[in-house]
Amino acid sequence: MASPLERRPRRRGPIAAALLAVDAWIDSSLYEIGFKAGQFWETATIFSRRFRVKGWRRGIVEVLSEGFTMGAGGIVVLLALAMPAFQITTGDWRSQGDFAVTFLDRYGNEIGQRGIIQRDSVPVDEMPDHVIKAVLATEDRRFFEHYGIDVLGLSRAIFENVRANSVVQGGSSITQQLAKNLFLSNERTLQRKIKEAFLSLWLEANLSKKEILQLYLDRAYMGGGTFGIEAAADFYFDKSVKDLNLAEAAMLAGLFKAPTKYAPHINLPAARARANVVLSNLVDSGFMTEGQVLQARLHPAEIVDRGEQKSPDYYLDWAFDEVKKIAKPGQHSLVAHTTFDANIQKAAEESVEFHLRQFGKEYNVTEGAVVVIETNGAVRAIVGGRDYGASQFNRATKALRQTGSSFKPYVYATAMEHGFTPDSVVSGGPISWGGWSPHNYNGGSAGNVTLTTAIAKSINTVPVRLAKDYLGIDPIKKMAESMGVETPLEGHKTMVLGTSGMTVMDQATGYSVFAQNGFVGSRHGITQLVTRTGEVVYDFAKDAPPPHRVLSEQALAYMNTMLAAVPVIGTARRAQLPNIVVAGKTGTTQSYRDAWFVGFTGNYTAAVWLGNDDFSQTRNMTGGTLPAMVWQRLMVYAHQNIDLKPIPGLEKPFVDEAIAAKAEEAEKKKADQAAADAAAERPPVLSSRTTQTLREMTKVFQAAPVLGAPSAPETLSAL
Repeated sequence: MASPLERRPRRRGPIAAALLAVDAWIDSSLYEIGFKAGQFWETATIFSRRFRVKGWRRGIVEVLSEGFTMGAGGIVVLLALAMPAFQITTGDWRSQGDFAVTFLDRYGNEIGQRGIIQRDSVPVDEMPDHVIKAVLATEDRRFFEHYGIDVLGLSRAIFENVRANSVVQGGSSITQQLAKNLFLSNERTLQRKIKEAFLSLWLEANLSKKEILQLYLDRAYMGGGTFGIEAAADFYFDKSVKDLNLAEAAMLAGLFKAPTKYAPHINLPAARARANVVLSNLVDSGFMTEGQVLQARLHPAEIVDRGEQKSPDYYLDWAFDEVKKIAKPGQHSLVAHTTFDANIQKAAEESVEFHLRQFGKEYNVTEGAVVVIETNGAVRAIVGGRDYGASQFNRATKALRQTGSSFKPYVYATAMEHGFTPDSVVSGGPISWGGWSPHNYNGGSAGNVTLTTAIAKSINTVPVRLAKDYLGIDPIKKMAESMGVETPLEGHKTMVLGTSGMTVMDQATGYSVFAQNGFVGSRHGITQLVTRTGEVVYDFAKDAPPPHRVLSEQALAYMNTMLAAVPVIGTARRAQLPNIVVAGKTGTTQSYRDAWFVGFTGNYTAAVWLGNDDFSQTRNMTGGTLPAMVWQRLMVYAHQNIDLKPIPGLEKPFVDEAIAAKAEEAEKKKADQAAADAAAERPPVLSSRTTQTLREMTKVFQAAPVLGAPSAPETLSAL
């Protein structure tokens, strides 16, 4: 039994007492927090019951709640889509570069300028009030009221367009147009419009209205190869924007919508009609009264006669980029001698426009691009689109488009380097590769075929079998890159059928290897760069790396033999030229979105692409139809009155002698007949009266220096 002393409770120390106190405080605090939270929740629940609705009101609340939820999700999606565009704003987007380059064509004629030369800026505060009002009345009346996106203006434009059943008004604000000019292309896609909207808000948040308007007036394309309203005023009126009258200001303000269509040096009546619309906009917007614009209506602007020369703007944009690549630090004010040929450029533009006008609706195609390279590597012409004023996006050098079967020559070139020949037989039957089962164009099986037949008939299963069973993807990719393709290629197995995007310039460069005897590295657009003092700072012949061989002579001969068969027995018969051997390959992508023909002779290589900016389908257009026709019309002109060169590696590089002799005989007969017809149309001898008159005129003019001849009108009246 324990003693009384043992039964007494132990006395706890000070540390234990402190810990017990802390524990008690935590327990009581947690209890108090829980109790208060319960009270708050009960109070909030009782309060929220006041807003509980039933019946039809509940339906409205549910719809609004779902709308807010979906709206929040939509904003997240839009931000995700716009993130790539915002990355552009991290760079020095204000800088236009300090280059000032004047460009000359292959014959030394000036063809245009790029850089700060034609972008001198006049502050908005120094421009006449009627210039600013004319621009705002036409492009963005509520510019100083909205925050980048004019919802009211957009609604008005939609209403007017629906009422007119056509596009008669644009809904883009000046800020949106500036965002497109600074950061984006003219690509007509939903993603681009989303980026444009977010970038407009970003510009409004980072710039003042005056700065936005200043950039817009300085950067906009104004036709005639000019950028900015100051350059346009100088080009069209030979004066500064500070000195423009109202009629001239209205004409320039009308150029922002369609500078090529309304360029006064090209179509003065259209420019004046557009200026009249601008004057009406000034009255409708309340910026001016009818009396104030009356004199401008009665006395439209007169322009400086610049002729109808058309600036090769797509070529100049590409050449400007080339100059910036090769110019050394400190060399910014330069004269660039280019390889540009105005005649070939005009022929290329004419061929694209002619065929799109004739057959564009039939095939549902609206755009085209062309690059022409001479056999020495000189880039002679670039067509980046139908209308530079409507879209400055260069489809020849910037747009990535699937190449379809026009990629196959890279596959076959790799095969030739691995021991195959044009007569090698490969199965064209069905094939599967990792779940991918490509089909031929006609859906049938080709059986065993030679490689010449396979490329001429564009059989899809043959290059796939070559890649799968014999070559692999990496050697094909390396072959294309070694032949001058600069666009990064996807290493997917479908690449062999042209699913990887490439530019028209890539295609022209790659195919030019076949015309240049297997060598690559000679493509160029700049032959010399000269300073303003005449010092040559770059010479392509001396400073460029020498070309190097990428195809052996045997492989080149095999490839050119096969490609020369495509226009004869294959898919490119519409590309044949009279009395000239042609080689090349057609290409058509899935759903007929893109169509190509890339071909060459001994003199020129040209790549032609046709399609739509929005990637919409064409109407069953293949590379052997419209692209081959565009190529053929262009090349017929390019080969006139030149010395024909042979395609290297062909046993018969020229047309068969019998055919050539027959054609020559036919031409001789035609010329003889024309001469006979001309002779039959004129009298065999002059009449006696005509002979006597001519003799009298001779005597008068012979005597004039001695006797003092009367004036020409008096002399002729005397006769």
